[in-house]
Amino acid sequence: MIWKRSAVLRFYSVCGLLLQGSQGQFPLTQNVTVVEGGTAILTCRVDQNDNTSLQWSNPAQQTLYFDDKKALRDNRIELVRASWHELSISVSDVSLSDEGQYTCSLFTMPVKTSKAYLTVLGVPEKPQISGFSSPVMEGDLMQLTCKTSGSKPAADIRWFKNDKEIKDVKYLKEEDANRKTFTVSSTLDFRVDRSDDGVAVICRVDHESLNATPQVAMQVLEIHYTPSVKIIPSTPFPQEGQPLILTCESKGKPLPEPVLWTKDGGELPDPDRMVVSGRELNILFLNKTDNGTYRCEATNTIGQSSAEYVLIVHDVPNTLLPTTIIPSLTTATVTTTVAITTSPTTSATTSSTRDPNALAGQTGPDHALIGGIVAVVVFVTLCSIFLLGRYLARHKGTYLTNEAKGAEDAPDADTAIINAEGSQVNAEEKKEYFI
Repeated sequence: MIWKRSAVLRFYSVCGLLLQGSQGQFPLTQNVTVVEGGTAILTCRVDQNDNTSLQWSNPAQQTLYFDDKKALRDNRIELVRASWHELSISVSDVSLSDEGQYTCSLFTMPVKTSKAYLTVLGVPEKPQISGFSSPVMEGDLMQLTCKTSGSKPAADIRWFKNDKEIKDVKYLKEEDANRKTFTVSSTLDFRVDRSDDGVAVICRVDHESLNATPQVAMQVLEIHYTPSVKIIPSTPFPQEGQPLILTCESKGKPLPEPVLWTKDGGELPDPDRMVVSGRELNILFLNKTDNGTYRCEATNTIGQSSAEYVLIVHDVPNTLLPTTIIPSLTTATVTTTVAITTSPTTSATTSSTRDPNALAGQTGPDHALIGGIVAVVVFVTLCSIFLLGRYLARHKGTYLTNEAKGAEDAPDADTAIINAEGSQVNAEEKKEYFI
């Protein structure tokens, strides 16, 4: 009896030592999140371990690894590290069915465990945009739907037009048949106009499994609309005698057909002078008969539009150049003066001829210029008459004096007459020339 009692006491003392040593041993694990198709690393650590075994088991409580020994035949599961302080395993090509709670067990007395939850993210499929039928007419209501499936958790869908986000959209989330992933759709409604033609509408899917690289789908809009027309003149101030080009600028989709030019509601009156080339109307030289309203019409399969331009031909400004008149009058005056006057008169005439030149440099009224010219002409004429009269008077006095020669010393009248006759005979030999 004494031996049995001592054996029992020794057994309990050994068990007490084991319990006391195992109280400081605890396995430590962490939750893991991985994208579907990726690789998950499950790690279990023990700070204090006296050669106690570690084990990993899956959510179905199947043992995966016991220390460094593989227990489950799954090629995706591999040993990463095994020691008395750590047991790490990897699960590759993770699927949604691998998600769940994994257990690390430390075989002490009693067994201690630690849980690690494996979260598998479902990657959303590439989004698709539906509801667009080309072309769309201006003013129509357009409804576009963007849809993506396979996301876990449910993905977020955002709309953009011209790089500007559209907030007013509808959002719908549905659970897939596997009851693990979701199908998400979003609907965008808006009324289109011509400014939407060629614009890219983008549907963007954001999800934590995409690593900040969202998936996008794009739809380029094609909007048909009636033409818009504008007439652009080549000059803002058309003048008589100048050419003029009127350009008909038309935009529309489909592209407008060749434009039609009319004047005052009818055909162009002078086709030889008014030439139509493409979208341009070229009037070779303007005159007053070209005044009127010109109309440009552009047409496509959607409709017709037109623009009008009122043409007013202005007179050419009358710029008087007096220098073209004065030189001819001055030349005529100087020529006449030189022919009949002496040097003193010439200087006077020269001083008088400066006045028209001085007036020529002025930009005064026309009557002032004409008055100056008339004054010069009158002055020159009077001077010419005065000098001519004086010359004739001197010539006549000389003639009478010559006739009286020979009568100065005559004692009587008869002798004076005889002497005078003799003087006349001698005088015949002299000739006078008048210039």
